[in-house]
Amino acid sequence: MMDIILCDELLQEIFQRLPPPSSSAVSLVSKRWRHLLRSSLSSLTLRLSPNHLSLSSLTSFLSDHTYLSSLSLSTTTTTGTTTVFSDRLLISISTACRNLTRLSLSTGPVSLFPLLSLSTSCPSLSSLSVILSRPILSLHFLTAFNCLKILTLTVIGNGSTETVSDHITSNSTTDLQLQSISLIGIRADDYALNWLWRNCSFETLTKLVFENCNGIGGNQPFSRFITRLTNLHELELKICRSIVALVLLNLAENCSNSLSSLLIYDGGNRESLLHFIRETNCNLQKLDLRLPLDLDDSHLIEIGAKFDRLRVLRLQSCAMVTGEGLKTLGLGLSDSLEELALTNCDVIKRETGFLVELAQSLRNVKTLDLSYNHMLIDKEFASMISSYRELRKLNIRGCSRLTDISLISLCKNCKHLKSVDLLYCNGIWVEGVEFVILNSPELRNVQVEDRKLSEASRRWMASKFIEVQS
Repeated sequence: MMDIILCDELLQEIFQRLPPPSSSAVSLVSKRWRHLLRSSLSSLTLRLSPNHLSLSSLTSFLSDHTYLSSLSLSTTTTTGTTTVFSDRLLISISTACRNLTRLSLSTGPVSLFPLLSLSTSCPSLSSLSVILSRPILSLHFLTAFNCLKILTLTVIGNGSTETVSDHITSNSTTDLQLQSISLIGIRADDYALNWLWRNCSFETLTKLVFENCNGIGGNQPFSRFITRLTNLHELELKICRSIVALVLLNLAENCSNSLSSLLIYDGGNRESLLHFIRETNCNLQKLDLRLPLDLDDSHLIEIGAKFDRLRVLRLQSCAMVTGEGLKTLGLGLSDSLEELALTNCDVIKRETGFLVELAQSLRNVKTLDLSYNHMLIDKEFASMISSYRELRKLNIRGCSRLTDISLISLCKNCKHLKSVDLLYCNGIWVEGVEFVILNSPELRNVQVEDRKLSEASRRWMASKFIEVQS
């Protein structure tokens, strides 16, 4: 009876508001409901098996999603994901999804013709993530995407680039209006990147990401590009030891002060990082570093003195810093810092008690991440947490020596707690978790193992709409 009474538009409106666990059952009700569900979806994520995929069936399936604007495709295995397969897949997408504004294709590599076909079929595409193979003969296909703002390129393979001419790949006057560029797997001899550095707008780019890169194409074109950027807000360097110095030294010469977020993971250069901190005109608000052997107290002291507006500081596995260095940093950031992460921090093992002094300088912190500090004990935690009266979010995942006693101190001092991560805390049990849930009136999210939740806790969380993740 309901299937007859409700019109298509009303059903689609209902389907759009359903949470994911419920929406998966809608297609089982009737063919009409399945059709309406598909036509109401605007975003879709699929994992495909190359060995069992019928592209005609996929095209038909995607064609039912009339209003699909965001599509993410990956494969269950890399076996069989050849260029031929990926090209056919991209052509199917071009045929079926003409309203796309965002496409992430994690199969590859893809070749030129399907990309050009995609640009014609999906003229509103603003975000594109694809895999290319070496040698990258040209990136000119990017000019065909008139609305492109976000670009992610992954380059794979061991093809020789000796036949690629820098002159051929750089004779263009195109002004790509990209806002975000993410490059993965770039080598020093991927000279086709020079065309990108010469043709991307200096004014529009706000985010630049390098991941697992040991080169950036030609040093000179890139240096000219990065020193002229006027609105770069975010820079990320992940596992890029070979290019960190080049990027930071050139960025320090940039007269613009727009950079607000810097991330460097697993590969740095002490001298270039120190030079950047001292010489840059920017005033960072977010700094995220995972540099086990390339970060020491000299960097911390300079950071505290230079970046007085820093709101977010994340340090992971930084083995060379000391408690004195962190306390000096805390004094410099006492008025601004709102989020602090000291993940797997060796100094917590070496210098018992420094967290208490640090906390006394950082009373404005609202988000605290102390995950995977296995030597953190109740006594130090209880003394430290008394200074964090404004705390909203706490992560102590993997702090195996903390017990229920720490949670009593947490609830006593942090009355505004909204989110807590207690996963893999072997010393915390059902009673402690229940105490937090019942004594944190503003709590909205808990991450904890299922076995540590009592039935009373589950009922209470359901009545208060508290989200549980395990």
